[in-house]
Amino acid sequence: MAEPGCRFCSTPLRHTFADLETSPLANSFVSEAELRQGETFYPLHAYVCEQCFLVQLEEFEAPEQIFSDYVYFSSVSDGWVQHARAYVEATIPRFGLGPESSVVEIASNDGYLLQWFVEAGVPVLGIEPAANVAAVAEERGIPSLVEFFGTESAGRLADEGRHADLIVGNNVLAHVPALNDFVEGLRILLAPEGAVTMEFPHLLRLIEETQFDTIYHEHYSYLSLLAVQQVFEAHGLRLFDVEELPTHGGSLRIYACHADAAHETTDRIPELLQREERAGLRELATYAAFGERVRTLKAEVLDFLLEARRAGKSVAAYGAAAKGVTLVNYCGIRKDLVEYVVDRSEHKQGLFMPGSRIPVHAPERVDETRPDYLLILAWNLREEIMRQMEHVRAYGTRFVTPVPHVEVHA
Repeated sequence: MAEPGCRFCSTPLRHTFADLETSPLANSFVSEAELRQGETFYPLHAYVCEQCFLVQLEEFEAPEQIFSDYVYFSSVSDGWVQHARAYVEATIPRFGLGPESSVVEIASNDGYLLQWFVEAGVPVLGIEPAANVAAVAEERGIPSLVEFFGTESAGRLADEGRHADLIVGNNVLAHVPALNDFVEGLRILLAPEGAVTMEFPHLLRLIEETQFDTIYHEHYSYLSLLAVQQVFEAHGLRLFDVEELPTHGGSLRIYACHADAAHETTDRIPELLQREERAGLRELATYAAFGERVRTLKAEVLDFLLEARRAGKSVAAYGAAAKGVTLVNYCGIRKDLVEYVVDRSEHKQGLFMPGSRIPVHAPERVDETRPDYLLILAWNLREEIMRQMEHVRAYGTRFVTPVPHVEVHA
């Protein structure tokens, strides 16, 4: 069998980062009518490129299969909506955006972010491949194109004179299999002195905190500043600033512009690049060591659940998120260890987790059954979830987080 090639530089992928065996697509939730049918499992094997150090999965399903009818709505998380609002409030004065400007968000979801630009009187356009999600944004008064972004759509918009002063992409860069086409599209659409901001989970934090459950088929790439700088430079785009964010277990927000644009490069770019190098992100041994740490954490999670089972304790979970699907499937968790999962998204309630077939209920289910433990699968939102569910402590339910280590919260 031929070795897969790096999606950026085409170098054969020979080095494993993490082999999580097989898993279904993270958002392919199962209806009750489908419980008597089979599911398709795909290899969940992450590689690191020995040339550019881009960590990546092979593409087993086209984006059209994954994202065209989506069950993730960004506005479900209050914290994420406020994160978006704070971004808009900081960005408008930084780049002097106003009624004559043009802001384009790629993977604009349900309008969670662009609504704040609209409120401030800044013209916007959302590009969102999931028609069911884009329809919600349209209802909020946010014009949305239902399509995937790349050189074709960017060229069409540019030909119409719709160059963007700001292009926003939150948690989309990692979701793109055709990485070069996507970044070239950014170059084509961007106005001469415009700026691009992209947010994505930071590979360094993933490694340091053993965040293996952020690996799933929607995430084609796992990004460091080292790798992203190479990709953007190859397409004539210069990184001029970077911010480290707490979202999604630790993310980066990069700022990019045309290579000859006037944006001054901040000291934060070389500082973070040096820190990544000191952490070993240019050494294959760093990536090879990650797999053993993942296996150790898997055993730790199972030890906790099996001991709870032996002690007659009940366990439910919170957060039918993609990372939860990876964790329960890799660890082999089923309903005998975790009785059910709750989630605020009405689009997931009444369905079953892919692979594990654990049922998904509304959060009120916790009050009805009063489990001994509530395992927070969406651990990146643990503070928000623990605030929302604070009342369960009164009847003895204890919160548990599985990453970076199993922790039972008092």
